[in-house]
Amino acid sequence: MIAPAGHVEPAPRRVRAFLDGMPVVDSVRARYVWEWPNYPQYYVPFDDFDPACLVDDGRTHRTRLGEVRKFSLAVGGSHRPGSVRVHTGDLDPRLAGLARVAWDAPDAWFEEDEEIFVHPRNPYTRVDAVRSNRPVRIELDGLLLADAPVSVMVFETGLPTRYYVDRTSVDFTHLERSTTQTPCPYKGLTSSYWSIRSGGTLHEDLVWAYDFPTRAMAPIAGLVAFYNEKVDISIDGERLERPVTHFFS
Repeated sequence: MIAPAGHVEPAPRRVRAFLDGMPVVDSVRARYVWEWPNYPQYYVPFDDFDPACLVDDGRTHRTRLGEVRKFSLAVGGSHRPGSVRVHTGDLDPRLAGLARVAWDAPDAWFEEDEEIFVHPRNPYTRVDAVRSNRPVRIELDGLLLADAPVSVMVFETGLPTRYYVDRTSVDFTHLERSTTQTPCPYKGLTSSYWSIRSGGTLHEDLVWAYDFPTRAMAPIAGLVAFYNEKVDISIDGERLERPVTHFFS
């Protein structure tokens, strides 16, 4: 990981959070704070909150990053107790006056005018969608699931390569649609998930699609991907080793 835990740097984007349709946070002065190495959180100057949306809980709390004062978000009929932690900076002066909002407390987060999901996008994570004419064959327990002459390969820092193939290359007679939906900070929200029926066994939620991905991931729109960790994938006739389980779409 490029950024270690404890790293702090400016987030050069307008950051907004909404609750019940109201902007509770609107800041161009947010900071990325890596509480752990994998990805950062937003810390926002307390002055960039709408004061009408804050309720002082009258409590302080000790965290490993220092002492915080707790506030609740309250808009209309929505109340998110203790969801805002304002740092005093007693351990790290860089955090003084900055507030961390529990990610799931607002209804939606935006970087500039694009909605984001799960957590802030890590500025040191790269995600590329690259077209390829190398044939892709996907099997499970000897059952052929897809035989695709072309694909879109998605390369994402820290994850195995994902192979997105045309739906016409997939044998859907072995797939059963599920109600699962998962978000991704870089690709958006999945539109479909499928489980795989192999003999008498149902392998749940191993196939997914993004019909409406983020603009950067437009090449994967409508294509289908399989979890490398649970199926056998061959590229150019050569079977790939299954990667260590990650289970992120």
